[in-house]
Amino acid sequence: MGAGVVVMVMMMMIMVVIVAVAVLALGAAGNDYALSLSEAEQERVLSWLENQDQNQNDAVSTQQQPQPQPQPQPQPQPLLVPLTLISSAASTGAVCLDGTLPGYHLHPGHGSGANSWLIQLEGGGWCNTIRSCVYRKTTRRGSSKFMEKQLPFTGILSNKPEENPDFFNWNRVKLRYCDGASFSGDTQNEAAQLNFRGQRIWLAAIEELLSKGMKNAQQALLSGCSAGGLASILHCDEFQNLFPETTKVKCLSDAGFFLDATDVSGGHTLRNLFKGVVSLQDVQKNLPGTCTNHMDPTSCFFPQNLVANVKTPLFLLNAAYDAWQAIAVSVGDWYFDRVKVKAIDCAYPCDNTCHNLVFK
Repeated sequence: MGAGVVVMVMMMMIMVVIVAVAVLALGAAGNDYALSLSEAEQERVLSWLENQDQNQNDAVSTQQQPQPQPQPQPQPQPLLVPLTLISSAASTGAVCLDGTLPGYHLHPGHGSGANSWLIQLEGGGWCNTIRSCVYRKTTRRGSSKFMEKQLPFTGILSNKPEENPDFFNWNRVKLRYCDGASFSGDTQNEAAQLNFRGQRIWLAAIEELLSKGMKNAQQALLSGCSAGGLASILHCDEFQNLFPETTKVKCLSDAGFFLDATDVSGGHTLRNLFKGVVSLQDVQKNLPGTCTNHMDPTSCFFPQNLVANVKTPLFLLNAAYDAWQAIAVSVGDWYFDRVKVKAIDCAYPCDNTCHNLVFK
Protein backbone atom coordinates (compact mmCIF):
# COMPACT_ATOMS: atom_id res chain seq x y z
CA MET A 1 0.00 0.00 0.00
CA GLY A 2 1.33 3.47 -0.95
CA ALA A 3 2.10 6.22 1.57
CA GLY A 4 -0.77 8.37 0.23
CA VAL A 5 -3.35 5.64 0.91
CA VAL A 6 -2.04 5.09 4.47
CA VAL A 7 -2.39 8.81 5.27
CA MET A 8 -5.93 8.86 3.87
CA VAL A 9 -7.01 5.87 6.01
CA MET A 10 -5.56 7.45 9.16
CA MET A 11 -7.46 10.72 8.49
CA MET A 12 -10.71 8.79 8.08
CA MET A 13 -10.20 6.97 11.38
CA ILE A 14 -9.54 10.28 13.16
CA MET A 15 -12.76 11.81 11.73
CA VAL A 16 -14.82 8.82 12.85
CA VAL A 17 -13.43 9.10 16.39
CA ILE A 18 -14.17 12.85 16.49
CA VAL A 19 -17.75 12.36 15.33
CA ALA A 20 -18.32 9.53 17.80
CA VAL A 21 -17.02 11.59 20.70
CA ALA A 22 -19.20 14.52 19.69
CA VAL A 23 -22.31 12.34 19.51
CA LEU A 24 -21.65 10.80 22.91
CA ALA A 25 -21.02 14.19 24.49
CA LEU A 26 -24.23 15.65 23.13
CA GLY A 27 -26.25 12.60 24.12
CA ALA A 28 -24.92 12.72 27.68
CA ALA A 29 -26.08 16.32 28.04
CA GLY A 30 -29.65 15.31 27.19
CA ASN A 31 -29.88 18.12 24.69
CA ASP A 32 -32.70 17.38 22.17
CA TYR A 33 -31.25 19.91 19.75
CA ALA A 34 -27.90 18.21 20.00
CA LEU A 35 -29.52 14.80 19.32
CA SER A 36 -31.37 16.15 16.27
CA LEU A 37 -28.14 17.73 14.99
CA SER A 38 -26.23 14.54 15.53
CA GLU A 39 -28.67 12.61 13.34
CA ALA A 40 -28.31 15.12 10.49
CA GLU A 41 -24.58 15.26 10.96
CA GLN A 42 -24.42 11.49 11.04
CA GLU A 43 -26.05 11.31 7.61
CA ARG A 44 -23.58 13.81 6.21
CA VAL A 45 -20.66 12.02 7.87
CA LEU A 46 -21.81 8.65 6.53
CA SER A 47 -22.15 10.14 3.05
CA TRP A 48 -18.67 11.63 3.34
CA LEU A 49 -17.25 8.32 4.55
CA GLU A 50 -18.83 6.49 1.62
CA ASN A 51 -17.20 8.93 -0.78
CA GLN A 52 -13.83 8.49 0.96
CA ASP A 53 -14.19 4.69 0.81
CA GLN A 54 -14.85 4.91 -2.91
CA ASN A 55 -11.88 7.24 -3.43
CA GLN A 56 -9.68 4.86 -1.42
CA ASN A 57 -10.83 1.86 -3.43
CA ASP A 58 -10.18 3.74 -6.66
CA ALA A 59 -6.68 4.69 -5.48
CA VAL A 60 -5.84 1.13 -4.39
CA SER A 61 -7.26 -0.27 -7.62
CA THR A 62 -5.16 2.14 -9.66
CA GLN A 63 -2.01 1.19 -7.76
CA GLN A 64 -2.70 -2.55 -8.09
CA GLN A 65 -3.12 -2.41 -11.85
CA PRO A 66 0.06 -3.54 -13.65
CA GLN A 67 2.07 -0.67 -15.05
CA PRO A 68 2.89 -0.92 -18.76
CA GLN A 69 6.44 -2.14 -19.27
CA PRO A 70 8.65 -0.50 -21.89
CA GLN A 71 8.96 -2.72 -24.93
CA PRO A 72 12.53 -3.85 -25.71
CA GLN A 73 13.86 -2.28 -28.86
CA PRO A 74 14.55 -4.85 -31.59
CA GLN A 75 18.26 -5.26 -32.21
CA PRO A 76 19.37 -4.80 -35.82
CA GLN A 77 20.38 -8.09 -37.36
CA PRO A 78 23.73 -8.39 -39.17
CA LEU A 79 23.79 -8.73 -42.91
CA LEU A 80 23.75 -12.40 -44.03
CA VAL A 81 25.74 -13.04 -47.20
CA PRO A 82 25.33 -16.32 -49.16
CA LEU A 83 28.15 -18.70 -50.04
CA THR A 84 29.30 -18.78 -53.66
CA LEU A 85 31.23 -21.82 -54.86
CA ILE A 86 33.93 -21.27 -57.48
CA SER A 87 32.67 -23.54 -60.25
CA SER A 88 35.74 -23.02 -62.43
CA ALA A 89 38.13 -24.14 -59.68
CA ALA A 90 37.86 -27.87 -60.36
CA SER A 91 39.42 -27.54 -63.82
CA THR A 92 42.63 -26.20 -62.27
CA GLY A 93 42.64 -28.53 -59.27
CA ALA A 94 41.88 -25.67 -56.90
CA VAL A 95 39.91 -27.71 -54.39
CA CYS A 96 39.51 -28.12 -50.64
CA LEU A 97 41.20 -30.92 -48.70
CA ASP A 98 38.40 -33.35 -49.56
CA GLY A 99 38.19 -32.34 -53.23
CA THR A 100 35.10 -30.11 -52.96
CA LEU A 101 34.92 -26.68 -54.56
CA PRO A 102 36.22 -23.69 -52.58
CA GLY A 103 33.94 -20.73 -51.94
CA TYR A 104 33.55 -17.13 -50.86
CA HIS A 105 30.93 -14.65 -49.70
CA LEU A 106 30.58 -11.39 -51.65
CA HIS A 107 28.45 -8.34 -50.85
CA PRO A 108 28.60 -5.84 -53.74
CA GLY A 109 29.66 -2.26 -53.15
CA HIS A 110 27.66 0.81 -54.08
CA GLY A 111 27.93 4.57 -54.37
CA SER A 112 31.39 5.90 -53.62
CA GLY A 113 32.57 2.35 -52.80
CA ALA A 114 31.50 0.71 -56.05
CA ASN A 115 35.11 0.51 -57.28
CA SER A 116 36.72 -0.33 -53.94
CA TRP A 117 37.39 -3.90 -52.80
CA LEU A 118 38.09 -5.45 -49.41
CA ILE A 119 39.14 -9.12 -49.37
CA GLN A 120 39.23 -10.99 -46.07
CA LEU A 121 41.02 -14.34 -45.90
CA GLU A 122 39.39 -16.61 -43.33
CA GLY A 123 41.54 -18.10 -40.57
CA GLY A 124 41.33 -21.34 -38.66
CA GLY A 125 44.68 -22.89 -37.79
CA TRP A 126 46.63 -25.43 -39.83
CA CYS A 127 46.99 -29.18 -40.27
CA ASN A 128 50.54 -30.53 -40.18
CA THR A 129 50.05 -34.31 -40.28
CA ILE A 130 48.08 -36.75 -42.41
CA ARG A 131 45.94 -37.59 -39.40
CA SER A 132 45.06 -33.99 -38.56
CA CYS A 133 44.32 -33.18 -42.21
CA VAL A 134 42.10 -36.27 -42.62
CA TYR A 135 40.08 -35.09 -39.65
CA ARG A 136 40.03 -31.54 -40.94
CA LYS A 137 38.40 -32.53 -44.22
CA THR A 138 35.33 -33.64 -42.23
CA THR A 139 34.83 -30.03 -41.07
CA ARG A 140 34.18 -26.65 -42.68
CA ARG A 141 37.93 -26.03 -42.50
CA GLY A 142 38.53 -28.75 -45.08
CA SER A 143 35.34 -29.13 -47.07
CA SER A 144 32.74 -26.80 -48.54
CA LYS A 145 30.13 -29.47 -47.77
CA PHE A 146 30.24 -28.36 -44.15
CA MET A 147 30.54 -24.61 -44.68
CA GLU A 148 27.73 -22.31 -43.57
CA LYS A 149 25.51 -21.37 -46.49
CA GLN A 150 25.31 -17.83 -45.13
CA LEU A 151 27.70 -15.80 -43.01
CA PRO A 152 26.99 -12.63 -40.99
CA PHE A 153 29.08 -9.69 -42.16
CA THR A 154 30.13 -7.71 -39.08
CA GLY A 155 33.03 -5.48 -38.06
CA ILE A 156 35.13 -4.48 -41.04
CA LEU A 157 32.73 -6.41 -43.30
CA SER A 158 29.59 -4.71 -41.96
CA ASN A 159 27.27 -2.75 -44.25
CA LYS A 160 26.32 -0.37 -41.41
CA PRO A 161 28.07 3.01 -41.63
CA GLU A 162 27.88 3.50 -37.86
CA GLU A 163 29.89 0.27 -37.37
CA ASN A 164 32.13 0.44 -40.41
CA PRO A 165 32.29 4.07 -41.58
CA ASP A 166 35.09 3.66 -44.12
CA PHE A 167 34.32 0.34 -45.79
CA PHE A 168 30.56 -0.21 -45.39
CA ASN A 169 29.82 0.44 -49.09
CA TRP A 170 32.87 -1.30 -50.57
CA ASN A 171 32.74 -4.63 -52.35
CA ARG A 172 33.43 -6.89 -49.36
CA VAL A 173 34.55 -10.50 -49.75
CA LYS A 174 35.26 -13.30 -47.30
CA LEU A 175 37.30 -16.11 -48.88
CA ARG A 176 36.70 -19.40 -47.05
CA TYR A 177 39.66 -21.36 -45.72
CA CYS A 178 39.69 -25.08 -46.50
CA ASP A 179 43.31 -26.07 -47.26
CA GLY A 180 45.04 -25.98 -43.86
CA ALA A 181 48.20 -24.13 -44.96
CA SER A 182 47.25 -20.44 -45.14
CA PHE A 183 46.38 -20.57 -48.85
CA SER A 184 49.95 -21.55 -49.75
CA GLY A 185 50.32 -25.32 -50.25
CA ASP A 186 50.35 -27.14 -53.58
CA THR A 187 50.52 -30.94 -53.60
CA GLN A 188 48.35 -33.96 -52.82
CA ASN A 189 48.40 -37.26 -50.97
CA GLU A 190 46.57 -39.84 -53.02
CA ALA A 191 46.75 -42.57 -50.38
CA ALA A 192 44.91 -40.40 -47.85
CA GLN A 193 42.79 -38.69 -50.54
CA LEU A 194 43.99 -35.28 -49.46
CA ASN A 195 44.33 -32.23 -51.68
CA PHE A 196 46.73 -29.55 -50.49
CA ARG A 197 45.82 -26.79 -52.95
CA GLY A 198 45.74 -23.56 -50.99
CA GLN A 199 47.82 -21.64 -53.54
CA ARG A 200 45.53 -22.73 -56.36
CA ILE A 201 42.44 -21.77 -54.33
CA TRP A 202 43.91 -18.30 -53.86
CA LEU A 203 44.56 -17.94 -57.59
CA ALA A 204 41.13 -19.27 -58.60
CA ALA A 205 39.35 -16.93 -56.20
CA ILE A 206 41.35 -13.91 -57.37
CA GLU A 207 40.63 -14.75 -61.01
CA GLU A 208 36.90 -14.95 -60.35
CA LEU A 209 36.83 -11.70 -58.36
CA LEU A 210 38.75 -9.89 -61.09
CA SER A 211 36.07 -11.01 -63.54
CA LYS A 212 33.39 -9.64 -61.20
CA GLY A 213 34.82 -6.12 -61.34
CA MET A 214 37.84 -6.14 -59.05
CA LYS A 215 40.10 -5.48 -62.04
CA ASN A 216 38.63 -1.95 -62.08
CA ALA A 217 39.36 -1.30 -58.41
CA GLN A 218 40.57 2.16 -57.49
CA GLN A 219 41.17 1.06 -53.89
CA ALA A 220 41.87 -2.43 -52.54
CA LEU A 221 42.59 -3.90 -49.12
CA LEU A 222 43.70 -7.50 -48.54
CA SER A 223 43.02 -8.59 -44.97
CA GLY A 224 43.01 -11.79 -42.97
CA CYS A 225 42.71 -13.09 -39.42
CA SER A 226 44.98 -15.62 -37.67
CA ALA A 227 46.01 -18.18 -40.32
CA GLY A 228 44.34 -15.83 -42.81
CA GLY A 229 46.42 -12.99 -41.38
CA LEU A 230 49.56 -14.97 -42.17
CA ALA A 231 48.18 -15.56 -45.68
CA SER A 232 47.60 -11.82 -46.17
CA ILE A 233 51.31 -11.26 -45.50
CA LEU A 234 52.38 -14.10 -47.81
CA HIS A 235 50.20 -12.84 -50.68
CA CYS A 236 50.44 -9.09 -50.05
CA ASP A 237 52.84 -8.11 -52.84
CA GLU A 238 51.24 -10.65 -55.16
CA PHE A 239 47.91 -8.93 -54.53
CA GLN A 240 49.32 -5.49 -55.28
CA ASN A 241 50.76 -6.72 -58.59
CA LEU A 242 47.23 -7.45 -59.81
CA PHE A 243 46.47 -3.74 -60.12
CA PRO A 244 47.89 -0.73 -61.96
CA GLU A 245 50.07 1.70 -60.03
CA THR A 246 47.15 4.13 -59.79
CA THR A 247 45.22 1.72 -57.55
CA LYS A 248 45.71 2.28 -53.82
CA VAL A 249 46.56 -1.15 -52.38
CA LYS A 250 47.30 -2.06 -48.77
CA CYS A 251 47.32 -5.22 -46.64
CA LEU A 252 46.08 -5.98 -43.13
CA SER A 253 47.16 -8.88 -40.92
CA ASP A 254 44.85 -9.31 -37.93
CA ALA A 255 46.41 -11.52 -35.22
CA GLY A 256 48.61 -13.12 -37.86
CA PHE A 257 52.07 -12.12 -36.66
CA PHE A 258 53.28 -15.45 -35.28
CA LEU A 259 56.71 -15.46 -33.64
CA ASP A 260 59.45 -18.06 -33.83
CA ALA A 261 60.22 -17.95 -30.13
CA THR A 262 60.73 -20.31 -27.24
CA ASP A 263 57.39 -21.06 -25.59
CA VAL A 264 56.62 -21.27 -21.87
CA SER A 265 57.61 -24.94 -21.75
CA GLY A 266 61.03 -24.15 -23.17
CA GLY A 267 60.26 -25.76 -26.51
CA HIS A 268 59.47 -24.58 -30.04
CA THR A 269 55.90 -25.80 -30.45
CA LEU A 270 54.96 -23.37 -33.20
CA ARG A 271 58.14 -24.02 -35.18
CA ASN A 272 57.47 -27.77 -35.07
CA LEU A 273 53.89 -27.17 -36.22
CA PHE A 274 54.94 -24.90 -39.09
CA LYS A 275 57.69 -27.34 -40.12
CA GLY A 276 55.06 -30.05 -40.53
CA VAL A 277 52.76 -27.75 -42.54
CA VAL A 278 55.53 -26.57 -44.88
CA SER A 279 56.82 -30.09 -45.50
CA LEU A 280 53.49 -31.92 -45.80
CA GLN A 281 51.84 -29.38 -48.08
CA ASP A 282 54.91 -28.44 -50.16
CA VAL A 283 54.63 -24.80 -49.17
CA GLN A 284 58.27 -23.93 -49.77
CA LYS A 285 57.90 -23.40 -53.51
CA ASN A 286 55.35 -20.64 -52.88
CA LEU A 287 57.35 -18.76 -50.25
CA PRO A 288 59.07 -15.48 -51.17
CA GLY A 289 62.48 -15.99 -52.74
CA THR A 290 63.74 -12.94 -50.87
CA CYS A 291 63.53 -15.12 -47.75
CA THR A 292 64.25 -18.65 -48.98
CA ASN A 293 67.46 -17.53 -50.66
CA HIS A 294 69.08 -17.24 -47.25
CA MET A 295 66.78 -19.00 -44.74
CA ASP A 296 65.17 -22.42 -44.41
CA PRO A 297 61.53 -22.79 -45.60
CA THR A 298 60.10 -23.15 -42.10
CA SER A 299 61.68 -19.87 -41.01
CA CYS A 300 60.18 -18.21 -44.09
CA PHE A 301 56.68 -19.24 -42.95
CA PHE A 302 57.08 -16.94 -39.95
CA PRO A 303 55.95 -13.34 -40.59
CA GLN A 304 58.86 -11.88 -38.64
CA ASN A 305 61.14 -13.08 -41.45
CA LEU A 306 58.85 -11.82 -44.23
CA VAL A 307 57.62 -8.34 -43.36
CA ALA A 308 60.93 -6.58 -43.96
CA ASN A 309 60.72 -7.50 -47.65
CA VAL A 310 57.01 -6.74 -48.17
CA LYS A 311 56.87 -3.69 -50.43
CA THR A 312 53.13 -3.06 -50.12
CA PRO A 313 51.96 -0.99 -47.09
CA LEU A 314 51.19 -3.52 -44.37
CA PHE A 315 49.22 -3.04 -41.15
CA LEU A 316 49.84 -5.49 -38.28
CA LEU A 317 46.87 -5.54 -35.94
CA ASN A 318 47.03 -7.16 -32.51
CA ALA A 319 44.86 -7.24 -29.39
CA ALA A 320 46.48 -4.09 -27.96
CA TYR A 321 44.47 -2.04 -30.44
CA ASP A 322 41.16 -3.08 -28.87
CA ALA A 323 41.85 -0.82 -25.88
CA TRP A 324 42.07 2.41 -27.81
CA GLN A 325 39.70 2.34 -30.75
CA ALA A 326 37.24 0.17 -32.64
CA ILE A 327 39.17 -2.02 -35.05
CA ALA A 328 37.21 -1.02 -38.16
CA VAL A 329 37.80 2.66 -37.40
CA SER A 330 41.50 2.23 -36.63
CA VAL A 331 42.05 0.33 -39.86
CA GLY A 332 40.23 3.08 -41.75
CA ASP A 333 42.42 5.72 -40.11
CA TRP A 334 45.49 3.82 -41.28
CA TYR A 335 44.25 2.99 -44.79
CA PHE A 336 43.27 6.60 -45.51
CA ASP A 337 46.40 8.02 -43.84
CA ARG A 338 44.39 10.06 -41.32
CA VAL A 339 46.53 9.33 -38.28
CA LYS A 340 49.92 7.96 -37.39
CA VAL A 341 50.14 4.28 -36.57
CA LYS A 342 50.44 2.94 -33.05
CA ALA A 343 52.55 -0.22 -32.79
CA ILE A 344 53.68 -2.79 -30.27
CA ASP A 345 57.12 -1.70 -29.10
CA CYS A 346 59.02 -4.92 -29.79
CA ALA A 347 58.51 -8.64 -30.11
CA TYR A 348 58.54 -11.01 -27.17
CA PRO A 349 60.85 -11.72 -25.36
CA CYS A 350 62.31 -8.23 -25.92
CA ASP A 351 59.22 -6.94 -24.12
CA ASN A 352 57.37 -9.42 -21.91
CA THR A 353 54.94 -6.95 -20.37
CA CYS A 354 52.28 -7.43 -23.09
CA HIS A 355 51.10 -3.84 -22.71
CA ASN A 356 53.93 -1.38 -23.32
CA LEU A 357 53.27 0.67 -26.43
CA VAL A 358 55.25 3.16 -28.43
CA PHE A 359 54.01 5.70 -30.94
CA LYS A 360 55.39 6.25 -34.42
